[in-house]
Amino acid sequence: MLDKVEFANPEFFWLLLLLPLAVAWYVFKRKEQTASLRISSIQGFGKQSILSRLKPALLLLRLTALAAIIVAMARPQTEDISTRTKTTKGIDIVMAIDVSSSMLARDLKPNRLRALKKVAGDFIKKRPNDRIGLVAYAGEGYTKTPITSDKTIVLNSLKEITYGQLNDGTAIGMGLATSVNRLKESKAISKIIILLTDGVNNSGFIEPQTAAELALEYDIKTYTIGLGTNGNALSPIAYKPDGTFRYGMRQVEIDEKLLKDIAKSTGGKYFRATNNEKLEEIYDEINKLEKTEIEEFKYYKYEEKFRPWILLAGALLLFEWLLRNTLFRSFI
Repeated sequence: MLDKVEFANPEFFWLLLLLPLAVAWYVFKRKEQTASLRISSIQGFGKQSILSRLKPALLLLRLTALAAIIVAMARPQTEDISTRTKTTKGIDIVMAIDVSSSMLARDLKPNRLRALKKVAGDFIKKRPNDRIGLVAYAGEGYTKTPITSDKTIVLNSLKEITYGQLNDGTAIGMGLATSVNRLKESKAISKIIILLTDGVNNSGFIEPQTAAELALEYDIKTYTIGLGTNGNALSPIAYKPDGTFRYGMRQVEIDEKLLKDIAKSTGGKYFRATNNEKLEEIYDEINKLEKTEIEEFKYYKYEEKFRPWILLAGALLLFEWLLRNTLFRSFI
């Protein structure tokens, strides 16, 4: 009966201390009211003697009833808590991913593109309350997934991003402009782009600086990430007769000045990822920098449990009254 029950007025349990006093008072009064009588035999009082010995059971019934009343006064109740959350500051995010041939370089394991997809997937899972979209770019840019709150769609689209879907090259301006186009109509309080590249802008008809100005105009913050180890990296350098890549050491070239300028002009930040661990740290830092404000509402539902105790007390008192006025009547 008391499983998972809390008491609204537990101070009433102090009244239970009165019960031992009631027992002491009963024993004291019983001794005062009992007279001694010397007789040669009690054979004629056998039945009454048994009832007399059972008479304290009436007190036990009454005290148990009082204890039940005290428990009822303490208001036992169960509590059911339901929680609802409301996003008070939503963030719309577009992740712009470089898918040029250099993203197949193996300085990150197993290569840059696959390492990025794993880390980006973990980042998406950590943003359950935000809308996220994907833009892929190489020699040109296109929207892989419009901003959506359906993380399953975004994660599946991320898995589908591979090299070869676009003309080769690194059109940073196109990737950034396409991302801005996805966010310019957004009503979110905060809008950000995470643009990753491992090269130098060498394609596209929109200059990166122009795309950055568009981002600033629409109040879109841009985080830029330069991907690739310092020095040389094992990268695709030519095609084999079977169509696969032949790998060789090639100088890593990243236009860090451009990426820093884009980030600075839009209120973002530039990062450099030289290995898998550093890439994970960068996305974790961005996740911490861009916090979504969540308001939590808790609803409490209480169910009173005092009624069974009142019924128990009433039943005990009724039983005690019946015994007192029937079986024990001649002894009262």
